[in-house]
Amino acid sequence: MRYSKLFSKTSKTVPHDADSANAKFLVQGGFIHQEAAGVYSYLPLGLKVLRNIEQIIREEIEEVGGQEVSMSVLHPKENWVRTDRWDSMDVLFKLRGAGEKDYALGPTHEEIVTPLVQDYVFSYKDLPTAVFQIQTKFRNEPRAKSGMLRGREFSMKDLYSFHASQEDLDRYYDEVKAAYFKIFERLGFDPASTVITYASGGAFSKYSHEYQVLSEVGEDHIYMCGKCRVAVNREILDDQNVCPECGNKDLTEKKGIEVGNIFKLGTKFSGAFNFQYTDESGKQQPVIMGCYGIGPSRIMGSLVELFSDKNGIMWPKSVAPYQVHLVSLGVDEKVIKESEKLYKDLKKAGISVLFDDRDERAGAKFADADLIGLPLRLVVSSRTLEKGGVEWKERNKSDAEEVVLGEAVKKVKKFYE
Repeated sequence: MRYSKLFSKTSKTVPHDADSANAKFLVQGGFIHQEAAGVYSYLPLGLKVLRNIEQIIREEIEEVGGQEVSMSVLHPKENWVRTDRWDSMDVLFKLRGAGEKDYALGPTHEEIVTPLVQDYVFSYKDLPTAVFQIQTKFRNEPRAKSGMLRGREFSMKDLYSFHASQEDLDRYYDEVKAAYFKIFERLGFDPASTVITYASGGAFSKYSHEYQVLSEVGEDHIYMCGKCRVAVNREILDDQNVCPECGNKDLTEKKGIEVGNIFKLGTKFSGAFNFQYTDESGKQQPVIMGCYGIGPSRIMGSLVELFSDKNGIMWPKSVAPYQVHLVSLGVDEKVIKESEKLYKDLKKAGISVLFDDRDERAGAKFADADLIGLPLRLVVSSRTLEKGGVEWKERNKSDAEEVVLGEAVKKVKKFYE
């Protein structure tokens, strides 16, 4: 992609309500455009990052048997009345349609997925089954804040599983629990800093589980067990200050960013819709459910919070919008010629490139490269060509090096192996 043709542009202006690194850098870098508090449009760079995040999630969820669907965003009121959540969920966006019919914009999809799956599951032979979607959700947050971390409109991967027994739900729950760690590692989070955290199960079960990434910029307070590396959310910490997994009392307070959560729903929703199956003896039994969420847009914001410096973003390789930021400096005919050739050679090798071909000063180009934060920057200039090379600079390193121009493509491919 030629930078001169890129739809979005960087900005030196800091958004007036930017209260976090992700709110600042994603807007300034031309990844997102704010429409209202907690509401953003994705620009070409941002959409590429979001799609990369979604694809990693999709691949791992399909590995544990999830089948992708796309459910309606508009929910009939009667579904929410059946589950007693029409009046009890305070973040529910409600609207009235033709014929004075009431609807909600989906903040979650238990009220839709339960009767949907009910139309296709009748017997124990149809169980277990699991469906998921990656879709925009809506929550009327009283105070949207922290950019992509707490919005009123956001992206969510929600997986729902259906089982014939509690034992089978427990088995699958553990399978998804492990898959989530794979997802977060592939997304670029440090496995040593990704902690499963006990949280309140609400009306569903004693506990649910959150996935927290340890960070001083996190808004959640959790208490880490010194023995088994799990944590407890402050909101469910009892007077005993005991780890619910091993009973250890050596808990240390940490700050974290929540990047996912999973719940054992039991029969809360299947019961509301009288969703039953016929067992092997011909008797009707309640379907047992589980729910598993990850917010790709929240992941996007979390990555910026964790991987940025004063100059901008430092995207992990797996989610960056392009693999290489190629910068051409000067108007020298040889520089232009060699830059164009390297751009074409990189693309021919299957490497995605953002090519800064603008007639702009070097300082501005370098500042934009740091702000956008691609993992690797290559610079072609009269100085580098005098040595027969190109400048190689990794975004998360302070020093640059010279590499032979003719070996640059090969070296980039190895960098991404």
